[in-house]
Amino acid sequence: MNIALIAHDSKKELMVQFCIAYCGILSRHDLCATGTTGKLVAEATGLRIQRFLSGSQGGDQQISARISCNEIDILIFFRDPININHREPNESHLLRLCDVHNIPVATNMATAEALIHALERGDLDWREIVRY
Repeated sequence: MNIALIAHDSKKELMVQFCIAYCGILSRHDLCATGTTGKLVAEATGLRIQRFLSGSQGGDQQISARISCNEIDILIFFRDPININHREPNESHLLRLCDVHNIPVATNMATAEALIHALERGDLDWREIVRY
């Protein structure tokens, strides 16, 4: 499966810790990420990650384009709903695209862990068969 990783600045360390904890599962899938998030995760885990531009430079838009083309199966987007920084990725656009294209999304640790366990069990394999 193709998994996209995005994290607001204040959630990047949480994304790194999540990826360290689930490195074994994530290593069996194709990963992409916005620039800084991808760099931090790759350095901490050794995972192979296709890195796009940083979110403020359009990396979120690159991931949005892949969602629109049905090239992303899961989005893990750790966002900070309290401290909004206008230079960070526009979450409403990404979340809307995920709804349009039926992409499972995790925006916090609880949903990310639920998705990763479902992925490990094979509960999300239907996306390989059903493409819109």
